[in-house]
Amino acid sequence: MCEKFNLTAIAEQYSCQAQKAAQENISFSDFLESLLLLEQADKQIKSRSILTRMAGFPMIKTLDNFDFKFATGVPKLKIKELASLAFIERNENVILLGPSGVGKTHLAIALGYLATQSNIKCRFISAADLMIQLETAQREGRYKDAMRRIVNHR
Repeated sequence: MCEKFNLTAIAEQYSCQAQKAAQENISFSDFLESLLLLEQADKQIKSRSILTRMAGFPMIKTLDNFDFKFATGVPKLKIKELASLAFIERNENVILLGPSGVGKTHLAIALGYLATQSNIKCRFISAADLMIQLETAQREGRYKDAMRRIVNHR
């Protein structure tokens, strides 16, 4: 039945959890809750993995790996504020400007990755790639379709 309802974590963990419940004299409701929590955690991991793949990051970067000492012009407090992802809830855009090599791409990927780990769908695309795609679509008369596809990334 677990396979039929796509409850893969429960199917994998049932025997082990049942044995543990019997040994520790855990009530049925607590046993059932532990199975459901395992399933929920497994589905969250899979969802985050899918969102990360769909985002199209060229590599995974995190804010923990960002060297604020090297990138002295980057406002650390502002980046920490952006890490709350409240700008997404407020439907605000973030534009990272600066010369080459200061960490704009690292920060963009790190914020996007953070969003995927919070189960928020996002898409990484460089400005140059975006312009190429839109220019090509404009020439081919499919600009609206391209915008829909890029924004909805389907």
